[in-house]
Amino acid sequence: MSESATAAPPERIPHWIDGSPFDPVDARLGPVYDPALGVRTASVVFATPGHVDRAVAAATRAFPAWRDLSMARRQVVLFRFRELLNDRKDELAAIITGQHGKVLSDALGEIARGQEVLEFALGFPEILKGAFSRNVSSGVDVHSFREPVGVTAVISPFNFPAMVPMWFFPVALAAGNTVVLKPSEKDPSAAMWLAALLTEAGLPDGVFNVVHGDKTAVDALLEHPDVASVSFVGSTPIASYIYEAAARAGKRVQALGGAKNHMLVLPDADLDLVADAAVNAGFGSAGERCMAVSVVVAVEPVADTLVAKITERMAGLRTGDGRRGCDMGPLVTREHRDKVASFIDLAHRDGAVVVVDGRSVVPDGVPGGFWLGPTLIDRVPSTSKVYTEEIFGPVLSVVRVASYEEGVDLINSGAFGNGTAIFTNDGGAARRFQNEVQVGMIGVNVPIPVPVAYHSFGGWKASAFGDTKAYGTQGFHFFTREKAVTTRWPGPDHGGIDLGFPSTG
Repeated sequence: MSESATAAPPERIPHWIDGSPFDPVDARLGPVYDPALGVRTASVVFATPGHVDRAVAAATRAFPAWRDLSMARRQVVLFRFRELLNDRKDELAAIITGQHGKVLSDALGEIARGQEVLEFALGFPEILKGAFSRNVSSGVDVHSFREPVGVTAVISPFNFPAMVPMWFFPVALAAGNTVVLKPSEKDPSAAMWLAALLTEAGLPDGVFNVVHGDKTAVDALLEHPDVASVSFVGSTPIASYIYEAAARAGKRVQALGGAKNHMLVLPDADLDLVADAAVNAGFGSAGERCMAVSVVVAVEPVADTLVAKITERMAGLRTGDGRRGCDMGPLVTREHRDKVASFIDLAHRDGAVVVVDGRSVVPDGVPGGFWLGPTLIDRVPSTSKVYTEEIFGPVLSVVRVASYEEGVDLINSGAFGNGTAIFTNDGGAARRFQNEVQVGMIGVNVPIPVPVAYHSFGGWKASAFGDTKAYGTQGFHFFTREKAVTTRWPGPDHGGIDLGFPSTG
């Protein structure tokens, strides 16, 4: 009997609205796969505009009470959520691996980085303190404070189904907002698990909601008059679309787009360190990271030696089911796997040298998984789409340049400006690089320079749309608005009539 005939029917994944699952019987459904098995394991309910209305209405109703709840009581809920998450993070990691495909250790790492933002957000009473100026004029004081913006929408990608939502919703909730999360339809169960855990932690109904779906659900959030802000992470074309549509509707927007991250390697660098870093940053999470290193820019004469060292390390990598202790898992869908693999064909046609071809990988997993092994391509022309386009898979390109200046010019001429790194033992060169490179996040001998939670995340150029970065202090500024209050308490002699322009004195 075939596997399909004996398999259990796919799980049905509903929305989460007003504190409980909501499963409309007539909804469209989307497939959810286990990428390591290559089989459909669930069906996710897609939202109509009416379902989005229902979620936003719940968030709107919940907003006044949550906004007015004391800081101390909001802190209690978020602290309880943090403790529950810490105790049960293995459950969430298993969900992530089962629907995204990344190995369990990487899933746990994702949760840890999201939890960093949560822990930062728990200090919100200090961050949201206002300012006070006494006696700015005779008997006049001025103070300021920040208030939440209202209902916030978070639209998150498939590659970090827990971490990226946690870049936004802990900050939004701490500041007193309510949230409607639209996770990726490819791996939606992590969002549902987080919603249930927030409810268990004591979050009031309606404060955090989840709707699933495709462009229909996204557009309904972008156009909804009761949604005050939109946070997005994904590809550049979609980030641009979301920024323009939401801004046109009068909303605050932070839309983080794609990347083509370079690692500039100077001749004085420790090439063993560089080779380790290139492999780790290029192939972790199967290259499905917006901060993955996808281009090694080698300043000659080190390229031949560096390519050999990277190749040697790649030979020891084990690709397979993330539940088996492998180094790298599958890609998220068969379609995405095939798209990434097509760039290897393109590299051949463009005259590049495919040193390691991941299409021939023998995985530690079942044959039907969405497998593509780590791939190394040398001598990639800067005119090739292999170089210019975001591949979002385990494909590492090597571009050879003659000088530091040529390498920086190459990086700065690209459309993206998300992350970059320089590997060198020359402090002067590193300092010059920080000043000259036109990129938002920079590593010095650090291949994936994702800022810690108390700084902020965001790139330049086509990698980010909007004025505010994610999390950190900028995150709190995005989810709040400032009020400034000028106060005078009149005494016996209030000063009488004066039609002149108010001035200090």
